[in-house]
Amino acid sequence: MRPASGGVGGASGLFPGISADCMDAKTLRSATPRKPVSSVSARKIKDNAADWHNLILKWETLNDAGFATANHIANTKISLLSENKMELESGSLASDEDAEKVHPGYSKELEMLCEKLQATLDSLTKIQVKMEKLSSTTKGIYELENYHYGEENERPPLFHTWPTAHFYEVSRQLSNMYEKELRLKYRIAEELAHTTDHDLTLSYLSLWLHQPYVESDSKLLLESMLLETGHRAL
Repeated sequence: MRPASGGVGGASGLFPGISADCMDAKTLRSATPRKPVSSVSARKIKDNAADWHNLILKWETLNDAGFATANHIANTKISLLSENKMELESGSLASDEDAEKVHPGYSKELEMLCEKLQATLDSLTKIQVKMEKLSSTTKGIYELENYHYGEENERPPLFHTWPTAHFYEVSRQLSNMYEKELRLKYRIAEELAHTTDHDLTLSYLSLWLHQPYVESDSKLLLESMLLETGHRAL
């Protein structure tokens, strides 16, 4: 038996029929990641920014629709109050039972309007849940970056200047604003259905329209995020 002459002869010596060039190419392909983590994170955050914009637009549309319904409820109740007062003063109500029938809350129209306002609140709730998910997703991206970089302080921004932590902070602030505002709207709807005080009714309408928990800088936060992610031209 003759000993094999020369060395191993590279990959072809170990794997007959497979060239060294082919092996090297396959090794390179398997070692190259499909996409950098930062690229995937940037795409997700950019999508989230667009989602924030669309959700806030839908919220504002529903807020206007809800105000119109709430205003209709208020006007209907004021009208019923006036009619009841006139009937009571004229003595046309023969009994307590009759008086109860013309109570401001005893109105089919009011019932339908309250159901319509509840439907608006249900739609606002769905939007707010989606906002929470956006905030949670951004938090996950931030935590993934922390895991990737460890204790390194030098982290390249995903877009222009914002660190990933700032995207999470803005998302968290916006989500908290709209969560508080949604709770207030539920309270307003409940009070509108029961109050008989004219001034209180006007106060509730004003609160619904002006959204005190959606702070004045919310639009600035959103626009800044859209600029940073390239949805708005610098």
